[in-house]
Amino acid sequence: MPMIRARVTADELEARRIAGILEVAFEEEGYPVSVYETVMDGPWVAEILFYDGEPEAVKAEILDKVGSDAFAAPVETDVLEEIDWVAKSLESLKPVRAGQFIVHGSHDRDKIESFDIGIEIEAAQAFGTGHHGTTAGCLEELGRLFKRHHYSSVLDLGTGSGVLAIGMAKLAKAHVLATDIDPIATKAATANARLNEVPGLIECVTAAGVHHPRIRARAPFDLIVANILARPLMALAHPISRLMARPGTLVLSGLRVADGPRVLASYRNQGFRLVHRLEREDWLTLTFANTRVDL
Repeated sequence: MPMIRARVTADELEARRIAGILEVAFEEEGYPVSVYETVMDGPWVAEILFYDGEPEAVKAEILDKVGSDAFAAPVETDVLEEIDWVAKSLESLKPVRAGQFIVHGSHDRDKIESFDIGIEIEAAQAFGTGHHGTTAGCLEELGRLFKRHHYSSVLDLGTGSGVLAIGMAKLAKAHVLATDIDPIATKAATANARLNEVPGLIECVTAAGVHHPRIRARAPFDLIVANILARPLMALAHPISRLMARPGTLVLSGLRVADGPRVLASYRNQGFRLVHRLEREDWLTLTFANTRVDL
């Protein structure tokens, strides 16, 4: 049967509260719950997926379990089309080139040339396969930087599938601390590091923000890469500045081009200097230095 998606739109605090209620109410059923911002500075959505049922029945069950007084907006439901997602993802995720790198799935392993730096990431993973403009742009920029500089201590903040960490480890034998707030992501990144034969160069840690003991122990970093959203990047400007070695290089991605001015101002206020800007498919990669160095 098709899946049913139920969503509630609210402000951030209310949406997060609703998502927490849903997680507890449907914990035994294992229905996935998420909360996210629809657009920057826009409304938030608390969302839950039911694996079966009818839209009106799903709506009634939600209201029965959590109570209509928990919501600042009515429950909206829709039916998700039944799709063979694995087949569809394999169909669309062709090898993607980003500078020296080529990101591919196992189904395209035989298409990688000897001069390519291949990064194999399975298409079924939802944490970044390199096919998104922001990840590809970040890989391209890292290839440019590693041609010019040697980095001895690297932090990949928000590693997802580990694609950026794997790229740095393969390109320059760099030792990378790869962190993510999601334990499923760090588990996937660890498996991908093994798959790409660089497990000894990548340490994966589940961590929210930059205050994990392993981050503090490995600091200072002469290269930090953060491929996450604009709002958390702005909030992390000061904490990131305290983790940087001098001289140090900072690469920020996960940004829409329109986000650039606000993110740039946040890091300039911490003493960073913009040294390179790359746009790819309306996504932006910004490279900063904290000293007067040529990057």
